[in-house]
Amino acid sequence: MAPSPQNPYTAAGVDTAAGDLAVELMKSAVRRTHGPEVIGGVGGFAGLFDASALRAYTKPLLATSTDGVGTKVAIAQTIDKHDTIGQDLVGMVVDDIVVVGAKPFFMTDYIACGKVFPERIADIVRGIATGCELTGTALLGGETAEHPGLLGINDYDVAGAATGVVEADHVLGAERVESGDVVLALASSGPHSNGYSLIRHIVSGNGITYGADAADFGRTWGEELLEPTRLYTLPLLRLLSQVPGAVHALSHVTGGGIAANLARVLPVGTWVDVDRSTWSPPPVFRVLADLGSLELAQTEGTWNLGVGFVAVVSADQADAAAAALNADGIATWQVGVVRTGPVPQDSHGDFEQGAKGVDGGAVRLVGAYAETD
Repeated sequence: MAPSPQNPYTAAGVDTAAGDLAVELMKSAVRRTHGPEVIGGVGGFAGLFDASALRAYTKPLLATSTDGVGTKVAIAQTIDKHDTIGQDLVGMVVDDIVVVGAKPFFMTDYIACGKVFPERIADIVRGIATGCELTGTALLGGETAEHPGLLGINDYDVAGAATGVVEADHVLGAERVESGDVVLALASSGPHSNGYSLIRHIVSGNGITYGADAADFGRTWGEELLEPTRLYTLPLLRLLSQVPGAVHALSHVTGGGIAANLARVLPVGTWVDVDRSTWSPPPVFRVLADLGSLELAQTEGTWNLGVGFVAVVSADQADAAAAALNADGIATWQVGVVRTGPVPQDSHGDFEQGAKGVDGGAVRLVGAYAETD
């Protein structure tokens, strides 16, 4: 009997059987994110979500966001640790939705790789599922695409999109912000998923390998730099419910740093001085800045420096809002107050005026960082 001819697609470098195995390995993790609203389970051409809950809204607005993780994946690939990068993806996507006050419904993911290694793909998706569980989001579907010849055998990238809903008259944003509002900082868990091109440049330039022990952190460099992005969605949704009306605007501190991202959610004609002395940037930022011969102030447009989210709240409810977030496990403290009128013309530094195409308020960081927490 003549041997069966090889599948030409396999000969071209695409292993559909490996893709099927990856789906089997990730199924249970994905199902854990599904509530009764998810119809049909895993594996359909399209995910189905029962949107009957929208009937309870007077004027429901759908909120959507899409993003990736950036070059942080290169560190995961280097040390062959792939179980946390999915949580980073959820942080970059779902936590953008809560900025407008929206509750997430579902998320989809996309993984492009040079070769499907089923266990690796399953690790990535399990991380996404974990993040979805921690934000109350259904992982409704996804796609893994094998791109031989375009990506290296161990290369991959991840992206995702999410959808949520908010009542029209509950949307948070610049139009709610008033003079005298208090600006609260919410602590990050590390660099999150931004500024990794600079991080990798510094690490490489100092001849450091990601598997090397880092005495400053008590673990390897790779483990420290893969610390997952903190997820803020559920604590912030609880805050909106527990202290109604307190929050006027939220900002997710991602690419561009604290000043630029806060400026995006302030109205034109307002300004904020963010007081650096109210916190001490975590060791990872200080160590990296030292290795790169940089002042911390030089990295403020790249790294979050310990502040992963910012909340602009009414002055009379600021203490209650901070207390609620602290009780929910997120260190929160006041860093500034919203002011109106011309921005100060002094020697304390330049203001960031809006960002990402938004003609918003003006923000600058002033003072010196605290030396200890």
